[in-house]
Amino acid sequence: MYVYAQTNIQLFNQLRDRGYSNAELQEIFNAYQLTIELFTGQFRASGKTFIAHLVGTASILTHLRVSSKLIAAGLLHAAYSQGDFGGIGKPEISQAKRKRVRDKVGKEIEEYIARYTALKWDENTIIEIHQGIDRFSNSDVLLIRLANELEEYLDFGIIYCGDSKQQQYSNHQNNLIVEIAEKLGYPTLAVELANAFRETTTAQIPPELCNPTEHYRSALIPPNSYQRKLPVWFDQTIGNKIAYWHSLFKSDFLPP
Repeated sequence: MYVYAQTNIQLFNQLRDRGYSNAELQEIFNAYQLTIELFTGQFRASGKTFIAHLVGTASILTHLRVSSKLIAAGLLHAAYSQGDFGGIGKPEISQAKRKRVRDKVGKEIEEYIARYTALKWDENTIIEIHQGIDRFSNSDVLLIRLANELEEYLDFGIIYCGDSKQQQYSNHQNNLIVEIAEKLGYPTLAVELANAFRETTTAQIPPELCNPTEHYRSALIPPNSYQRKLPVWFDQTIGNKIAYWHSLFKSDFLPP
């Protein structure tokens, strides 16, 4: 399996090795600058920094030799769902946020991110996408989703996130995800997904190492000197409770 970047420097070196032009590197650099603004201090439930996950997703796309704009979108794919735009409350897409992203990275990259945010991805939509892949018009953002899926499973990150994250992903039809990658014309990605899924099912990770943040989802963990500590604590506490009760509600209605 290819070893993917987890830092900006590793990603930039990978891009240079792949022959991306200086103008293309500048696009991705601009996206990384916005990534710093939106995700500094955010950690996944595994304890891994959110930025490392975003860089890993972009690195997978780089390995697939896609356009620099799609790689930049991969760096920012969670901007509207997890990015910290400075407000309190549920992260969501808005015209003000879209303008801020457009001003930083341009219209085309922002549209990729917005379409990625709108792409539903669960046990039902995976089946629908698999069945209608020949008619599916969002193959570019679907590729970002597949790269995200692979990054979730690399280094057993999905297990380190704890039971809540594993439950969220347990209903995904992994065999269909592999076939979607094949149908999109990325057989190497399909093989890596299959290997990652298989290795994760047999991995034995001590429970003491899982979910060190004690959050049900990715969370902003500010340093002690951070002046917004109380608002951040309030936002994360309310958000985690909503996510927890939402997961319970969903599980009650999932088919056996």
